[in-house]
Amino acid sequence: MFVNALPRYEVLSEDAMATLDRGWRRIVSELGIEFLAPEAVELLRGAGQIVEGENRVRFDPEFILEQVAQAPAEFELQARNPAHTAHIGGDRMVFAPVYGCPFIREGDVRRDAKMADFENLVRLAQSFGELDSPGGTICEPEDRPLDSRHLDMVYALQTLSDKPYMGSVTSGPNAADTIRMGEILFGGRDAIERAPVSISLINVNSPLRYDDRMLAAMFEYVRANQAVIITPFLLMGAMSPVSLPATLVQQMAEALAGIALAQLIRPGAPVVFGSFLSNTDMQSGSPSFGTPESGLGVLCTGQIARRFGLPWRGGGALNASQTVDAQAAYESLMTLLPTFLAGTNFVMHSAGWLEGGLVSCYEKFIVDIELLRELRHEFSPLEIDEASLAFDAHTEVGAGGHFLGAAHTLERFRDCFYRPLLSSTENFDRWTKKGARDTTARAGELWRRTIDEYESPPLDEAIDAELREFVDRRRVELGD
Repeated sequence: MFVNALPRYEVLSEDAMATLDRGWRRIVSELGIEFLAPEAVELLRGAGQIVEGENRVRFDPEFILEQVAQAPAEFELQARNPAHTAHIGGDRMVFAPVYGCPFIREGDVRRDAKMADFENLVRLAQSFGELDSPGGTICEPEDRPLDSRHLDMVYALQTLSDKPYMGSVTSGPNAADTIRMGEILFGGRDAIERAPVSISLINVNSPLRYDDRMLAAMFEYVRANQAVIITPFLLMGAMSPVSLPATLVQQMAEALAGIALAQLIRPGAPVVFGSFLSNTDMQSGSPSFGTPESGLGVLCTGQIARRFGLPWRGGGALNASQTVDAQAAYESLMTLLPTFLAGTNFVMHSAGWLEGGLVSCYEKFIVDIELLRELRHEFSPLEIDEASLAFDAHTEVGAGGHFLGAAHTLERFRDCFYRPLLSSTENFDRWTKKGARDTTARAGELWRRTIDEYESPPLDEAIDAELREFVDRRRVELGD
């Protein structure tokens, strides 16, 4: 797990923070938030908040702050291999791959995602140490029945990887299945309540609405002390106003209201302040990613979340490109660099995202691993001591010489600089003789070799059998 010990890059003045603070307070108290689940509305009514009609709740901002203060600033996310247990919050950065894509790109082929793709992507996430989690819906396998595919996905996450995983959120029963599978894997309800074993994405149906499915999943997870990432889904110009300050205020109102509800359900429940913030192309109406606005939004969100003492999610390798090209790379870096500068605690979409989140791409997965490797190297503190000044090397070489054969160089040349996983530094003749392969072709070779060399992490046979029995039984109960 990466520890980002460098100073955070903060862009908001105290006056700006005060203006944003007034803005979210106005939204929650004057406009309110809709909760399309009677249980949520009644819980908030019982806590003294104003309910208008069936669904709209107007909040006392001080009540929200009191509830948010109960959320832990940091928590442990258990992995079945304790070496991969993740710490959420503080100066730790946890990386998970792409999430929620219905399509796959493999080389030049774009097609519907299959369960075999889901399993392959989990294997890749397990294989690269730059990723701390295989994520959740790393793609949406259309060859499995809709009502039961969550069982197959959670089983793959639990068995093909021994890193922390994300749960299903498409319904309350799906969340309950994820929780039960966590109990089987970790040894019972007490074991998973001591520290969460899953972390799940609860999206706000922006603007200003939580839908019934997400709320049902949220209630299940929070009651079981499983972590949730409460995330407004904001594309400026579509789900929020076109100005970044207005969008930040809306994000604060939506996220803080949801976090307050989570703390009402279970005080002290582990939650993450989520951000998914970009803009709409005002010429085409299509979502844009990897934009300057989205990068600035990441920097602002980090500063805001720290003010509330909350771990937070944001950023990733986001882009709008249709293929693995220069646009895909530079737009991804436009979001990943602010992600590191802001010290994001939980980073979804770190690897494999293409085409505005519609596509999980094998080759892009490898490109993003290279980006993560480089950024982790760049954001590691520079050690400066007498040995690093290499005065003896100057004495040995003298004026006008070179350092290629110096003792200092020979002692350190194997690991003194970053060594690329994917990039080519060959001269043109050597590159040509080896097939003149571009970055995408090299990435294709690398992901296939990684899958060929993958070894499944060990799992107790009795636990595996119990998981399989549960999946088979639930599939029958669901009619699949």
